[in-house]
Amino acid sequence: MAGFDVASGKRVSNDGGLPVKIVRTVSSAASLSGELRRPLILVPTMGALHAGHISLMKKARKLAGRTGSVVASIFVNPTQFGPNEDFSRYPRTFLRDCQLCREAGVDVIFHPEAEGMYGPGYSTYVNEEQVSGVLCGKSRPGHFRGVCTVVLKLFNIVRPDIAVFGEKDYQQVAVLRRMTANLNVAVRIVTGSTVRERDGLALSSRNAFLSPEERAQAPVIRRALLLARDAVYGRPSDLVKLVRRKIATASLAKIDYLEVLDAKTLEAPGAENRELVVACAVFFGKTRLIDNVRRKVRRGNSKSEIRNSKGEKRG
Repeated sequence: MAGFDVASGKRVSNDGGLPVKIVRTVSSAASLSGELRRPLILVPTMGALHAGHISLMKKARKLAGRTGSVVASIFVNPTQFGPNEDFSRYPRTFLRDCQLCREAGVDVIFHPEAEGMYGPGYSTYVNEEQVSGVLCGKSRPGHFRGVCTVVLKLFNIVRPDIAVFGEKDYQQVAVLRRMTANLNVAVRIVTGSTVRERDGLALSSRNAFLSPEERAQAPVIRRALLLARDAVYGRPSDLVKLVRRKIATASLAKIDYLEVLDAKTLEAPGAENRELVVACAVFFGKTRLIDNVRRKVRRGNSKSEIRNSKGEKRG
């Protein structure tokens, strides 16, 4: 069977199985949303899909069950890229993405053009002003303004009951949860575990940009974060030094940021913290990779005993 693109009339080969419907305009997606069976689960992506995305889609399919619907959006959102970032070279593999969506149980792909999402005279944006101010928000000014804007637009167009995001983008999840709570958006945000290569590197569409030498060194990020996760004791500043020293052993690595924060608020850790997140962004050449680990803190008599917070998958 084949999926049908309602905008262009093109079909997507499925090699058997149920068809995937493809919609390309905001009006078509909004109209179709009212016809889809509930619960409706949305998986927002920028395409160039990999096993991490597929795991989110499979989770969405499970949440939807036999009676619900799964929508995946594929949209490289220009408003979340800075002027000197990689928007123009971001991978675009739509036909392959369609096949992967079908195999993962997606019912509808929403694949709009930028002009349809941000038409002439567009001037409205969404800012979250607390948890977005650190980490990627500090390193990439305006990034979360673009993320919040496009996600809220997707929520308003598709009108999902649940949206699924990956835990690799830890700050993004925190920002979007704050946005939905503050703006009374009736969408529940669910997360899926980070999927990794066998050597620990978190899957990312940007991994394709790594040279062989950069790819060989990139797993140092995960190894460094595991040192912080598994350290029995240590102040946040000690954990930062530990991770920094390990990453420095990779000659091609350049740290963009590295911080230890309260896992819930993304504020500086205090005496009453129960869980920390160690988050970093590292450049290999022009390719910027992010990752994180969490540490749960159990208070002892005189020192803090650290317990691991795991729950990740390998690709």
